[in-house]
Amino acid sequence: MSRVQLALNVSDVDSAVEFYEKLFDTPVNRRKPGYANFAIEDPPLKLVLIEGAEGGTMNHLGVEVMEPGEVASAESRLGESGLTTTGLDDTACCYATKTETWVTDPDGAPWEWYVRTGDSEQMSNQVLDGGDGAGCCAPAVSDGADPASNSDEAVGCC
Repeated sequence: MSRVQLALNVSDVDSAVEFYEKLFDTPVNRRKPGYANFAIEDPPLKLVLIEGAEGGTMNHLGVEVMEPGEVASAESRLGESGLTTTGLDDTACCYATKTETWVTDPDGAPWEWYVRTGDSEQMSNQVLDGGDGAGCCAPAVSDGADPASNSDEAVGCC
């Protein structure tokens, strides 16, 4: 099962968790300092809350899939359709390890296509192959367009 992901910036993660538990009648799935996520069954949604940026704004969007091959297929399909992506990366961010690729829509909204492969104590980005972190947390796509990351605060990961 895949599901759409919505990552929101919040000013107070504790009050946001309390609100979204009530709104979706679902307990928080994962909680870390300044971070929470929900695995909502109905409607199928991965809701991520990231504290510290301007509250009430979108951080990024995504599609969570269940198998790494689904990310590779999406990466291939996106590239073949003419969209510029970041390429596939194995990363650690938002307290998870994952395989992911990113693409930016025409208005600058970052989209992540990913599979969670494990747990991490890392909130910020770190490419697992020893890179500089550019493969996680809404990185610039390879054509240089990066309207979503005008500042470190505006960019998040999940």
